[in-house]
Amino acid sequence: MYIDLSELKNKKHGRKELNLEICKEYFNDNGEIVKFLRPIKFNGSVRYVDGIFDLTGKAETEVLLACSRCNDSFSKSISIDIKEKLSDTINNDDAEIILIDIDKLNLYQIIENSLVLELPVKRLCSESCKGLCQQCGTNLNSSECKCNNEDIDPRLAKLKELFSNS
Repeated sequence: MYIDLSELKNKKHGRKELNLEICKEYFNDNGEIVKFLRPIKFNGSVRYVDGIFDLTGKAETEVLLACSRCNDSFSKSISIDIKEKLSDTINNDDAEIILIDIDKLNLYQIIENSLVLELPVKRLCSESCKGLCQQCGTNLNSSECKCNNEDIDPRLAKLKELFSNS
């Protein structure tokens, strides 16, 4: 979704209110496809002051994630506060300014970048998720497996034998 900023640039100080709904199916997060369950709602504004566009607002959506332990899908609501400074000219004084194409702002790209940073690194369907059995792959949240989960370091196997004889 591109926002035309040319009308703001013609004024010394301008402001544009943005109340948008962006419909996307999914985005790619380092090789993982993350699906949107709801459209992205963005409410905010962009101001032009002294050659810098100041974008502020809030984006809200819901995404479908895969659990890191059991691989089941679960939904997560996300609310992101967005505060970005943008310019169409390179300024070496401020490294936090995002360089944009002349008079066009790709709002979806900024929201997606913020969304990726907001997603949890360890994605869990619940804090008590038991995950999958390492031997047979059974989801331990829904059933128990009959595998022997006795994982002994081979260097300590003789020590176990010592304690089992007594």
